[in-house]
Amino acid sequence: MSAPGPVRVTVWGENRHEQHEPAVAERYPRGMHGAVAEGIADNLGAGAVVRTATLDEPEHGLGEEVLAATDVLTWWGHAAHAEVSDEVADRVHGHVLDGMGLVVLHSGHWSKVFQKLMGTTCTLRWRSERDRELVWTVDPTHPIAQGVPHPIVIDEQEMYGEFFDIPAPDELVFISSFSGGEVFRSGCTFRRGHGRIFYFSPGDQDYPVYHHPDVRRVIANGVRWARSDRPRRERPALLRSAPVGSAPGHEPGGAPGPGRG
Repeated sequence: MSAPGPVRVTVWGENRHEQHEPAVAERYPRGMHGAVAEGIADNLGAGAVVRTATLDEPEHGLGEEVLAATDVLTWWGHAAHAEVSDEVADRVHGHVLDGMGLVVLHSGHWSKVFQKLMGTTCTLRWRSERDRELVWTVDPTHPIAQGVPHPIVIDEQEMYGEFFDIPAPDELVFISSFSGGEVFRSGCTFRRGHGRIFYFSPGDQDYPVYHHPDVRRVIANGVRWARSDRPRRERPALLRSAPVGSAPGHEPGGAPGPGRG
């Protein structure tokens, strides 16, 4: 079952490199968040309503009303992970458990939100020396891989390599290889609570990766996949359940429920 109407997307970006580094501002004149938002809009068209939010806005642009009206949140951060308030990180975490989709990009692997959802350090091996990256599709039937060439060729990119300290993904969609010989699980999906999460690694402030048409296609596919088809957003709950076939209102004995035993 597909959710009705266009997917409501909030593209969150730290927006610090663009403010302080002229080369990054030239590469991404509308910010990296602007480039990501443009790629989603170009690929999904009328199927998406896209807005942006940044770190320096009140509540980092992620107040309760914004998140409640967001089907899928994308996240890019790098230099200021520690400046994201615990309150906002906890709020995003809660909305993911309730069913909001989350697409975490590149160095967002070290964000408070992603670390809390994964329960691990999310550390990895890296090098920024203009490596060529090949993004190989290992699950060609997955919706996120639709319309994506095999491999995606990114001429210059920061290297991310194993070991990547994340839980085993629910689905591994892409792996990347680099000119230095390293490999990396670059496209992974997870489910936490009622929320779907997609992590996709290509994209760095020092390279124009978010202008790459195939990278944009993957991100847009990830947004479409991460949208919940549940009728409403709610947290998984502890429920005491009567045996199948019992009369309405029947309260069987046995295992203790909440607050009992």
